[in-house]
Amino acid sequence: MTKRDYYEILGISKSASAADIKKAYRQMALKYHPDKNPGDKASEDKFKEAAQAYEVLSDDNKRARYDQYGHAGVGGAGGGGGFSGGGMNMDDIFSHFGDIFGGHFGGFSSGGSRGGGRRVNRGSDLRIKVKLNLSEVANGVEKKIKVNKHVECKKCSGTGAEDGSGSSTCNTCRGAGQVTRISNTILGQMQTASVCPTCGGEGKIVTNPCKACNGDGLVRGEEVIEIRIPAGVGEGMQLSVSGKGNAARRGGMNGDLLVIIEEEPHPELIRDGNDIIHNLFVSFPNATLGATVEVPTVDGKVKIKVDPGTQPGKILRLRGKGIPDVNGYGRGDLLVHINVWVPKKLTKEEEKFVEKMAESENFIPNPDANDKNIFERMKNFFS
Repeated sequence: MTKRDYYEILGISKSASAADIKKAYRQMALKYHPDKNPGDKASEDKFKEAAQAYEVLSDDNKRARYDQYGHAGVGGAGGGGGFSGGGMNMDDIFSHFGDIFGGHFGGFSSGGSRGGGRRVNRGSDLRIKVKLNLSEVANGVEKKIKVNKHVECKKCSGTGAEDGSGSSTCNTCRGAGQVTRISNTILGQMQTASVCPTCGGEGKIVTNPCKACNGDGLVRGEEVIEIRIPAGVGEGMQLSVSGKGNAARRGGMNGDLLVIIEEEPHPELIRDGNDIIHNLFVSFPNATLGATVEVPTVDGKVKIKVDPGTQPGKILRLRGKGIPDVNGYGRGDLLVHINVWVPKKLTKEEEKFVEKMAESENFIPNPDANDKNIFERMKNFFS
């Protein structure tokens, strides 16, 4: 399941201050507090979801990582810090955020949705796919991507107004961005507020629209964007570059650029989580007598020793030669799986040589207990 954006969960903008974040979380927490919604699983899930969002956005370091890399920057699918998504419990929430609740629930009023006001336009998000080879995945990389998108109109500087003529206050809503209606019901008068139909919630009207952008403050354009991709990302992972999506109408808030990772297959290496697997084929003489051979890694070739008498199926582990964890929790290994190459065709002379070897006692199979249990050992190795 795709995780929701933390700012969206709390109903705030990405430029929200620490006070705004705390206020928004308090309102959400009070609304979905378990004492107010006993036995309501949906409310409990929203209560936990809001706590997880606040736990990340209230911490400057975690918030910076989240703004740069999205959920991947604060623990991938799990979220940040001491919480782990669905495993969060109420005791954790109250112990971490007791100052929000004041140690109890009854002393707070659960009222008040956030007030209205002028609408702030927001540009739409953009999604792009970026292909990475295994070396880029292992080491991290900076990419320059040319993106076609809505950009600010240079002629009017994004205001939508021709020749600096500006805008005037909307007469319908008098600049409030919303209109209030009062209707009579059987319970008495009811007051409702809605977005102003004249100005679309902006509170102002462009009186002389810019001819280059027709008053929107936007035109189509291109931007070269530098993206820093951390080491350890994986196929399908999504990173977020804040403010690099489509520009918004008339100087609003830009959308985000969502970067979806695609891994290019490696000709010799197979990724398995943070480990890398290489199938090494050695000749029968080298497996029998031992040899030093080269194997590929994400950073070039290294030499390894194949011991005399090495059996097919043996796995050699090169520690730390795999992929680093995207959250910084160590690095995987390179697992070299030994395969002994058996020739498919032989010359007459080679056949006689092999037949002579077959008569030797040492070439008659005589497996011990370890050899017989090779399948079990391989299963345990990979589990």
